[in-house]
Amino acid sequence: MPLYGKSQPTKIAYVDGQPRTLHLRKARIVVSPGQDDQSEYVFDQNVINIGTLEDNDIILADETVSRHHCRIVQEDDDYVVIDLGSTNGTFINGVRIRDAFLAPGLTLTVGNTQIQFSSVDEQVPVVPSASETFGDIVGRSLKMREIFGILEKIAPTSATVVIEGETGTGKEVVARTIHKMSKRADKEMIVFDCGAVPESLIESELFGHEKGSFTGALMTRKGLFEMAQGGTIFLDELGELSIDLQPKLLRVLEQREVRRVGSNKSIPVNVRVVAATNRDLESEVRAGRFREDLFYRLSVVRLNLPALRERSEDIPLLVTHFLNRLDFNQTADGSPRVKQASADALSALQRYEWPGNVRELVNVIERACSFAESDILQLEDLPDYITGNVSSGHRPALHGNPSDPPPNEGLEVPDKNELSELPFKDAKEEWISSFERDYILELLRRHNGNISQASREADIDRKYFRKLMTKHGIEADDI
Repeated sequence: MPLYGKSQPTKIAYVDGQPRTLHLRKARIVVSPGQDDQSEYVFDQNVINIGTLEDNDIILADETVSRHHCRIVQEDDDYVVIDLGSTNGTFINGVRIRDAFLAPGLTLTVGNTQIQFSSVDEQVPVVPSASETFGDIVGRSLKMREIFGILEKIAPTSATVVIEGETGTGKEVVARTIHKMSKRADKEMIVFDCGAVPESLIESELFGHEKGSFTGALMTRKGLFEMAQGGTIFLDELGELSIDLQPKLLRVLEQREVRRVGSNKSIPVNVRVVAATNRDLESEVRAGRFREDLFYRLSVVRLNLPALRERSEDIPLLVTHFLNRLDFNQTADGSPRVKQASADALSALQRYEWPGNVRELVNVIERACSFAESDILQLEDLPDYITGNVSSGHRPALHGNPSDPPPNEGLEVPDKNELSELPFKDAKEEWISSFERDYILELLRRHNGNISQASREADIDRKYFRKLMTKHGIEADDI
């Protein structure tokens, strides 16, 4: 019979695209019920391992129990117990079983130990949080406060989370906050970018390898899943994972064990998986680029982070947060050098479309702080492509309003002697403009004109990378 289905221990029910109900599915297990040494466990994960070794979820001090004795797995709306080839067997009502469905209240016999099983399905309405912060995330818009309401419920669990959203929307910040607010916060969080590692090395990076398993494998090496034992692994840019590697990730998620490259031995892992992607995974499934079974296994909780242009009311709060918290605005004593932004500056920031989302906003605020001459960030401290202004007599770093046609001529490297004749602010604008063009050109040359690869290395949104190309009159075909 099939051992694993598409249902998950924790789900969100959506109505008209909005989160309405959070279903928290948990398993309650009582060891030695009614005895003096009775102990109770509640799990929200979809695989529960039972045995005598410390890597099990339930560790039994019973000599008649095997090291890895049996496993309880959620399948659709039911749970299944699977014997793992134990010496003395797993029994239900005196009958030794290989695998069997578990009914609520049923008692298993594992060696000489009795185990009583029951399930709990808690339904919690998703209500927008009253708070404007959750961990390191800030926002007062309805969409963000709904996300906070979900995170408050699911962060303490072990539920798998997929975070979707455009590049720069803060997916890694959300992932780190989930880890920080979880019961695994004292363990490590490992970050792996699926799009930044050559495909031939991904399996070894994630699952490890044995010495001599391939050319260059000079020693046995743990994979990231093993290194994250007890903690969280964050799989960034999950949509970049090749179709050939997806079944191996599915195996880890279903069986909670890894097999190193070149080894036949499975190693149990207790790791929470949080993944992020800027692709629409449902569309990827329909296009055949992403496995449907992996999609359902991952989609325990799916969070879609809104683009910054969809929550412009959050910009003043974000600006205040950056000014108070980020290192670029800190004085020697740790206090912020620029304490606030003027109303005009905030209005300009809220009118801009933000193709690079929150990441671009951070960069703009950092740049503006370097120009600010007082403790209040002014409109003139912002780049011209946001304010729409052009300084007369000097070529701006960014050419006016983004909707205006850019000049076709290339930019020459500014002469330092000429720059010294300009006011500091204009000289710095000239130099930044030259740097932008040279930087974009060098990345495109390095990647043979491939814009996607160049923008990924630059860690900026592909659309924004194109905008910079257009602004500086750069064509990929000319590289």
